[in-house]
Amino acid sequence: MTEADDTKRKLLEAAGAMFARDGFRAATVRGICSEAGANVAAVKYHFGDKLGLYRAVFRHAFTFAPPPRAPRTGAPVAERLRDWVADFLGSILDLGRPAWHARLMAREMTDPSEVLDEMVATHIRPRFAEMAAIVGELLPGGPPAAIRRAASSVVAQCVFYHHARPVITRLHPAWKFTADEVAAIAEHVAVFSLAGLRASAAAIRSAR
Repeated sequence: MTEADDTKRKLLEAAGAMFARDGFRAATVRGICSEAGANVAAVKYHFGDKLGLYRAVFRHAFTFAPPPRAPRTGAPVAERLRDWVADFLGSILDLGRPAWHARLMAREMTDPSEVLDEMVATHIRPRFAEMAAIVGELLPGGPPAAIRRAASSVVAQCVFYHHARPVITRLHPAWKFTADEVAAIAEHVAVFSLAGLRASAAAIRSAR
């Protein structure tokens, strides 16, 4: 790693922690550079400006997540839902990520910037489309609104464990998100969702 690469990495890590703690507007380039041990001019050199650094921090954070697993060709739709939930939960609850990742994402969701548009287009919309396609198979003939609501419900069960983690740790201090526990949560979400989708499919059939 070159000295320039090392400076860039330090800036990304320092900026990520500071943006997560203080927010984009309150965090300062000078403070980030001081934390990273870098010259203030380094931000302009590597990222252009503060917004460019903010964008780069999110791209950097997403590099920690493994790429989504390809769907198992020919697998039953219920198993593909299980795979999607396990893959998604494993990604957002990755135990190897720095702690600031979750805080930064939660802050961006509650106080969105233009960077959220990029995240939705690049990462969130494609994953949601995968789940919507799976739900569409489980709700044959279902109206688009019903499919959208059902897919959103599955995703919401997953992101709860990410976004509400500070609350969860206070409600249940002994509940640790180990690899085995994340797998158990994924199975619970899948079983719960499949039962609800079966009920929804029956309601759609009876309404015809």
